[in-house]
Amino acid sequence: MNPGQKSATTGVWFRSDLRVGDHGPLLEAARAGAVSCVVCLDPRDEEPSRLRGLPRRGPFRARFLGEALVDLREALRSLGGELLVRRGRPEEVLPSLAREEGWTALHFHEGVGTEEASVEAAVRLALPDDCAVRTWWDRTLVDPSELPFAVDQTPELFTRFRKLVERGDGFPEPLPAPRSPLRRPATPAESGDLPSAGELGCGALEDDPRAVLRFHGGSRAAAERVQAYVWEEDRLKGYKQTRNGLIGADYSSKLSPWLALGCISARQVQAEVERYERERVRNDSTYWLTFELLWRDYFQLIAAKHGAALFRASGLQGIERPWQHDEQGFDAWCEGRTGVPLVDANMRELAPSGFMSNRGRQIVASFLTKNLGIDWRWGAEWFESQLLDFDVASNWGNWNYAAGVGNDARGFRYFDIATQASKYDRRGRHARLWCPELDRVPERLIHAPWQLTPSQQEAASCRLGRDYPRPLVDLDASVAANRRRWEESERR
Repeated sequence: MNPGQKSATTGVWFRSDLRVGDHGPLLEAARAGAVSCVVCLDPRDEEPSRLRGLPRRGPFRARFLGEALVDLREALRSLGGELLVRRGRPEEVLPSLAREEGWTALHFHEGVGTEEASVEAAVRLALPDDCAVRTWWDRTLVDPSELPFAVDQTPELFTRFRKLVERGDGFPEPLPAPRSPLRRPATPAESGDLPSAGELGCGALEDDPRAVLRFHGGSRAAAERVQAYVWEEDRLKGYKQTRNGLIGADYSSKLSPWLALGCISARQVQAEVERYERERVRNDSTYWLTFELLWRDYFQLIAAKHGAALFRASGLQGIERPWQHDEQGFDAWCEGRTGVPLVDANMRELAPSGFMSNRGRQIVASFLTKNLGIDWRWGAEWFESQLLDFDVASNWGNWNYAAGVGNDARGFRYFDIATQASKYDRRGRHARLWCPELDRVPERLIHAPWQLTPSQQEAASCRLGRDYPRPLVDLDASVAANRRRWEESERR
C-alpha cells in the first residue's frame, strides 16, 4: 500500500438478496479487503399503495423478512462478519456509513423496479467521490450480458424468449460463499438492532392450521425446503402433474417466497434441479421447474425493459379498457364474499396465510377482471399487500397478462369458473376447507350453491344471503357483458 493510500473497505448493501452464497457483491468484496455488510429498512416500504392505500407489506411477508434478517446476521457472523441494520433511506444511510467506516467501494445487486432504480441513482449521487460503485445482477438464471439479445429487445412473447435462451450452453453455476473469516473495517460501526415484530408490523401472528406451509425466512429454511421437497420426499419427478394442486405442502416446490427475498437464488435452485437429473431422473417434470424459473426470468426482464409502463392501467401494450371501480365488489373479492366458492376459497386462503396456489391466482385474477370488470391494478395492489412471495416483476407482470394488457395479449381471454372447478376441485375439498359454511352442501352443487333449493339450503345449513353470500354476478352473463364492453372500446 502506498503511503497515504486508503485501505480497502467495501460496503455491501443487502436488498432482496438475503443470503451469503451465490452473492457476487459479497464474494468480490471479501476478496478485496475489509467488508461492511448493511441492510436499510427504508420507511418508504411502509407507505400505503398508490391506488387503494393498502399496506405495501403485509404481516406474513413482514415476519418472513424479520426471520430472514436474523438468519443473514447469523450466517455473516459464522464467517466472522456482521450485518449492520439501519433504519432510513439508503441514499442517506449508505453515504453516512461510507464516511464513518471509510469505504473505498459500495457493492450491491441491481433492483428491477422503477422505485428501486430511483433509489440506486440517489445513492450514487450521495456517496463520497472516492467511494466507487459496482453492481451485479442476480434476478435471473442468465446474466443479461450473456443473453442473445439486449434487455430492451426482450421478445414480447414468452415462447420466443424461452427458445432463444434454451439455445445457449446451459445455465451458470452459483457462486460459492466467501471463505471465513471476513475482515471487518478498522473502525466498525455499531451493528444496530434487528427489527422487532412490532416494528415490522406483524406482531404475534397466529398460523392457520389450514395453511399449506409455515414459511420461515432465511437461507437455511430455503435449503431445508429444497432438501425436503426435492430429495427426501422425492417430489420433483412428478412436479408437472401436481403443480396445479390447491391443498397441501407438496403439490409444488413452494420456493417462491425464498426466491422473492433472495434467500435462495434462481441459479441455486437450477443447480439442484440439474443435480437431481444427474443422480435420480430427468423427465418432463424436472424440466418444468426450469420452465417456471424461465417464466420468472422473463417477467424480470420485461419489467426492466418497460419500466413504469408495467403499472399503467393500459398495461405494457397500452391497451385502454373500460375498467370498473366498484368498491363494494372489490371488497367482496378481497374478503372472499363473492358467492363463487372457487374464488372465495382462494381469497380466504390468502389473508390468513399469505399464500395462494398459482392456479388459484390465475382464477381469481380472471374473475376480478373478466367477470367483475374491475381495474386489474386494484388486484395487483391487493396481492402486493398480502402475498408472502411478492415480487414486483412477477406480480405486476402476471396481472398485466391476466388482464389482457400485457405480453401475449390475445383479446378477451378468461378462465371459465365451472371448468376450473371441475378440473382442480371437483369434490370441493379446497372449497370446504376455506369456506366451512359449505361443508354440508352436496358434492354436485359445491361449486354452484346458488342452485340449492330452499329445502336443500335448510338441510345443508347453508342459507344463501345469510350463511353464504349470493353470487355477485351471473358467471356467464358477466363475462358476456364485459366482453361487449371490450369490443366497444376497441371500435372507438
